[in-house]
Amino acid sequence: MQAPITEQLERVFANKGDSQYGFEAVTQLEHALQAATLAEAEASTPELIAAALLHDIGHLLHDLPDDATVRGIDDRHEVLGQRFLESYFGSAVTEPVKLHVDAKRFLCATDSSYESQLSEPSRQSMKLQGGIMTPAEVEAFSAFTHHQEAVRLRRWDDLAKVVDLKTPPLTHFLEIIAAEVPISEVSE
Repeated sequence: MQAPITEQLERVFANKGDSQYGFEAVTQLEHALQAATLAEAEASTPELIAAALLHDIGHLLHDLPDDATVRGIDDRHEVLGQRFLESYFGSAVTEPVKLHVDAKRFLCATDSSYESQLSEPSRQSMKLQGGIMTPAEVEAFSAFTHHQEAVRLRRWDDLAKVVDLKTPPLTHFLEIIAAEVPISEVSE
């Protein structure tokens, strides 16, 4: 039987959380904690707080080099993360994770000031991820049940890059997940 998901997540962050978050000035763990802190500050649901914490878990699950984007490789971390998480969580967690990359493309298409606010690494990765959405893609994205949550998550994602920002520790958010987010543990 697998360890509970909270223990697995703790291990993943312990093993790879100190790696650099792309070419930003924070680590993967700092980025995750900042996004979850922003979600919690907005009194989000426990599921959306979990999604904010785990939105980039796919970066910690693959073995691609840290400079994959510079090499022209889209790591599809949103899909990898969603596939990993769907064994444990419902769509209120997994769909915002899966859609947060497309939410960036959506915001570039629907908010004229959004793209100029993106960091250079985010602009570069967006090119690999499909670029600005077409009107048809905007319409399709808007039809997803959790698209609004994905847009909220995307905005926290963009803000979660502050050097030395104080946040609650990982255990704080894992306790929220364990106590308040419906989890369906799987066995091997």
